[in-house]
Amino acid sequence: MLFDVTRSELVDIFGKDRIASVPATAFPPAVAVTEGARLLQTVGVPTGTLLLRQPHEEQGLLPLVQDVVCVEDFEDAAEDAGDWLVIGWLLNAHLALDPVSGKVYAFDPDEETVQELHRDVSSLVQVTLRFQRLLEEFTFSSDDSDDEEAAFERLDCEVDRIREETGSIDPLPFQDDETVWSIVGDEIAMGQRFKGNSSGGRSLYG
Repeated sequence: MLFDVTRSELVDIFGKDRIASVPATAFPPAVAVTEGARLLQTVGVPTGTLLLRQPHEEQGLLPLVQDVVCVEDFEDAAEDAGDWLVIGWLLNAHLALDPVSGKVYAFDPDEETVQELHRDVSSLVQVTLRFQRLLEEFTFSSDDSDDEEAAFERLDCEVDRIREETGSIDPLPFQDDETVWSIVGDEIAMGQRFKGNSSGGRSLYG
């Protein structure tokens, strides 16, 4: 694993009810034992920014990429990309796990583009954790002298810290300004994505 991520860490921060996971039965047997699938089963991700895909009600399995998009429309897709498992949804992109390499890819059906998004699932969990925690805990007023401009400067610094510290280990999530995580980071830095019951949301919306 690139990042040391544990379920207990997620539960301590978000509580059990805010952690989503994928049952082992949702993976084909050969995939269920891979590190990426194991992390999705046993660690999970915090709910909110990232949505994990749930298995088909009747079949009980996660869909394949070829079940949700026309793979032929994606010029940069690998030959076997249609057989990868769709594990989640972020912005307007389907997230898919290549069980052989362990990488996570983002398929944007509108732009018909595919991006390498993470070198492994632990990186996906780590970025989701850090952004979701920032959305939960950031406040726009630390003291009386902290005006709106200064608060947004602090927020921008926090987003940059996540980008830099993640990128030093896995450069893929923020490799350019067009990745879905780069767009999420920009939205957060602009004060978007804060829920009304969060510290930041209450500061923004009153």
